[in-house]
Amino acid sequence: MDTHATRLRILDAAAGIVGLLALTAAFVPGCVAEDVDHGELLRSSVPRDTTPDVAPGDLEELVRGNTAFGLDLYARLVDGTDGNLFFSPLSLSEALAMTYGGARGETARQMAETLHFTLPPERLHPAFNALDLHLEALGEGGEPDAFQLHVVNQLWGQTGYEFLAEFLDLISANYGAGMRLLDFAADQEASRLAINDWVAEQTRDRILDLLPVGSITALTRLVLTNAIYFKASWQTQFDPDLTRPAPFHRLDGSVADADLMRLEADFPYAEGEGWQAVDLPYEGGQVSMVVVLPAEGTFAAFEAGLDSAGLAAMLEALASDRVALAMPKFTFTTGFEVGALLAAMGMPDAFDESLADFGGIEPLNELYITRVIHKAFVGVDETGTEAAAATAVVMDGRTSVPPEPRIVTLDRPFLFLIRDVETGTVLFFGRVLDPTA
Repeated sequence: MDTHATRLRILDAAAGIVGLLALTAAFVPGCVAEDVDHGELLRSSVPRDTTPDVAPGDLEELVRGNTAFGLDLYARLVDGTDGNLFFSPLSLSEALAMTYGGARGETARQMAETLHFTLPPERLHPAFNALDLHLEALGEGGEPDAFQLHVVNQLWGQTGYEFLAEFLDLISANYGAGMRLLDFAADQEASRLAINDWVAEQTRDRILDLLPVGSITALTRLVLTNAIYFKASWQTQFDPDLTRPAPFHRLDGSVADADLMRLEADFPYAEGEGWQAVDLPYEGGQVSMVVVLPAEGTFAAFEAGLDSAGLAAMLEALASDRVALAMPKFTFTTGFEVGALLAAMGMPDAFDESLADFGGIEPLNELYITRVIHKAFVGVDETGTEAAAATAVVMDGRTSVPPEPRIVTLDRPFLFLIRDVETGTVLFFGRVLDPTA
């Protein structure tokens, strides 16, 4: 059998807010097809489980693993990037988790180890489901303009190709996704544009052209996509009248003229040997941005030494304090192909057409991953973030005197992350080397 002509391509593209996996190589007994936007939809007969039975410890273990994977990947990404960097660990983890749902044997073992999937599959996928449902519930009942967080998944399969119903049931029950049917073999460009249009729609046009020209071929059989959209207002907003240009010192010693926002308020704050950290809550207090400022001249060493244990200790140390914060406005988009990095991190078989085992996806076991694409956008200003403390002292007869504030001036490179406070899930992670870039 000519494996080169028959095996699939997986194409994962996670985009900033969007994660996408594209597999190359629909017919599924027991499933129902219906016409929808972006192609015919093949629905599993199994509905999404909206009340998954997940032990609290399983959710915590999943979050720890996702964070560890995100930091492992970050360390690889910075080796090839000399500028600003931003990505979504959750989007990548979730897109790859869907693919892992069809992996078997050594391929599954390598993927689990690389992605830090320590839970067995029968507990891992429901844990992802519980996490997604938790994130979707954040901000319910509040003002939609003040807080939005949406996580969505979608499969795209070759029309007429046979996929296993068990795989589609798993994805439907735990990731809320059906399969949209496209004819990759007959019209690659139309298929690529249909997927890109869906990604743009899910991310409010912040992620455009996720799949570049040529990324879909006549051998493509399956594409798995994940998209995350976040927009939120600061709980304590910056006064635009206090924003003014100030020097931002780049790593190479040059200076940029950046717009620094200024605010003095009570925030969770921590400091340690060679770093300061401030936690900036968004409206509702359920999600926050943590900014981490390494000591002057130590950014590269601090970044290289950051691991999940160090990050956890830093977040645990946060406590309310008075902070005088100066922070630059910034907006940028970054994108990567991370397939080679994932193979080097410990899951090469998934990318090897002679070794890959995705026998849980379709009966011929023809599929292997060809590309993993990720793209992310972030914009931060006085009102909040799109990627998106007050203390009252009551005393009778006299006025409270505020303490001297902690001075945190982000006028040099810094790290930041956006997290779900309750579970600790890192939604986005990045660094700012030049806010004017």
